[in-house]
Amino acid sequence: MTRVKICGVRDAETAREAVRAGADFIGMVFAESKRQVTPLQCHEVVTAIRETRQSQEVARIEGPRRDEVRGASWFGAWNEAIDDSLARWRPLIVGVFADQEVADANEIVEAAGLELIQLSGGEDDQFVHQVRSPVLKVVHVHPETTADDVLETTAPGAAAGILLDTESESLRGGTGKTFNWQVAAEVGQRLPLMLAGGLSPSNVADAVSLAQPWAVDVSSGVETAGVKDIEKMRAFIRAAKGISQ
Repeated sequence: MTRVKICGVRDAETAREAVRAGADFIGMVFAESKRQVTPLQCHEVVTAIRETRQSQEVARIEGPRRDEVRGASWFGAWNEAIDDSLARWRPLIVGVFADQEVADANEIVEAAGLELIQLSGGEDDQFVHQVRSPVLKVVHVHPETTADDVLETTAPGAAAGILLDTESESLRGGTGKTFNWQVAAEVGQRLPLMLAGGLSPSNVADAVSLAQPWAVDVSSGVETAGVKDIEKMRAFIRAAKGISQ
């Protein structure tokens, strides 16, 4: 069953509703954005999520060391580690960063108790190695991008997972537009990936059917007038997971 990340959550009630609907990951944006959370909002969202888990414990995802696995099996091993953590702590809390200082990212990871972070900017592998949390690294896809192009930028041994998103001028995603899902399908034959970019309740089932991603990620696609819409979140999760009403 496809995992689902609801991103851009800014309040406790939305977090609770996303959990009730079956979200596997809750994302909060710490990069400069209209969805950027304040420290208070972050605290309220994290507290609400951990209340649903009936524990304020931070999930510790034990992935492989760089000397333990090689090649695409690196991502497979991390995939299993994250799934193991989901079975125990669902949903996992993800912080989204873009082109920020690694010290600032680490400070927020520790203060908020983030369990994964998503890097949506131009961060390199050295940055990834310095972050104190497993990393989902965004690869931005433009119309000319091929599966080989994506695979060339996803060297094992750094990020725990790969998220494909539509390229934007700022390299930070959030375009609300899809890209060629066939690229994702070809990449997905080699390694597990998270798919983002223009997904909505009306198209996510088609995206999952074609690309067979390990997980999907949505933000604007479940909003109405810039605010998370509970019914759209529920519909998106049902469609992504193939759950009948």
